[in-house]
Amino acid sequence: MIRTTRASEIAISLSLFEVGSTTLFLLGGEAKQDAWIAMLLGAGAGLMLLLVYLLMYRLDAERDLFEMCRHYLGSIFGWIAAFALTAYFAYEASRNFRDIGELAVQTMLNRTPMSIIIFISVLIGSYITYLGPRAAFRLSVIYAYVMAFGYVLILVMVPLTGLLHTKFMFPVLENGFAPVWRAAMPNIVSFPFGQTVLFLVYFKYAQRGKHLGRLTIVSFLATAVFLTVLNQLVILVLGPEIATIGTYPLFMVVQMMEVANVIERADALFVLLLFMGIGMKANFLLIGAGIGLQRLTGIRYKLWIIPLALTVFGLTYLSPTFTEYFRAGLKLTVEQLMPITQLVIPGILVIAMLIGKKKRKPA
Repeated sequence: MIRTTRASEIAISLSLFEVGSTTLFLLGGEAKQDAWIAMLLGAGAGLMLLLVYLLMYRLDAERDLFEMCRHYLGSIFGWIAAFALTAYFAYEASRNFRDIGELAVQTMLNRTPMSIIIFISVLIGSYITYLGPRAAFRLSVIYAYVMAFGYVLILVMVPLTGLLHTKFMFPVLENGFAPVWRAAMPNIVSFPFGQTVLFLVYFKYAQRGKHLGRLTIVSFLATAVFLTVLNQLVILVLGPEIATIGTYPLFMVVQMMEVANVIERADALFVLLLFMGIGMKANFLLIGAGIGLQRLTGIRYKLWIIPLALTVFGLTYLSPTFTEYFRAGLKLTVEQLMPITQLVIPGILVIAMLIGKKKRKPA
């Protein structure tokens, strides 16, 4: 395979993927004003997972995640593991497309049927999937510049409006460390930091000898700090009590911004940033699921796009109401499904790879 993708493009794509839909929600709300500690704790555990994923890539840089499963876990268990990961990526893609629909209906497009919004989003995602991962990498770099400008603008403008209240940071660890731990494990680790397991599908596209590991780690750390600051910004503006009950708390913060009657309706900018971030995250998941189907069946990747798109579109309606959708995301996806796909399967796989490598060493 010809490796034509720069390591920097993959690192930027990973950062954009992590931001994705994360800014839509308040993470670590259970820890109240100590959410920033929970975020850093979750990021630390997520970094450990990323190092494991990078180790797997170093052990076998020529195979993607699905190929590793089939090669090191055997024909039966490898196929089951690869299928589970493919299904997970497809389901996660459907949840991100549902996020786009819910966000649009509740903010800017309340007169447009959500089914139309999701259908158009899936259609665009399918086209990017057809173009392939390299096109997605290049598009994410362009999006990254726009999103960086937009989020930096928000981070600068919110303090200028006088909305920040530093008193909401204290007291630190008022209820001890237990709430912080519960907020971080497994919720914050699973979402968003553990989701980088998807990039084991994409690392093989990177040019060799271009410091992929170093750039990926730097990108991860920078993104973790950014998400922690942005998450805590919500608490410093709304307070821990209000922030934890809001559906889209950062959107509420942005709606409150008004600077000298010049910058108004910044919520439109924020929604645009969210559409870009969530859309690219859904696209990467959709491409990952398509590659998984090719590895499982041997049928060419692009022939799976239409069936996959229809399946993902159907999965967006597994939860008929927003309340059920939100509960399924927290209880089923984050607490039960993600630990299996992010920790258990990669953990078993890396052990099998290390054993296989040891056996191959000459006596």
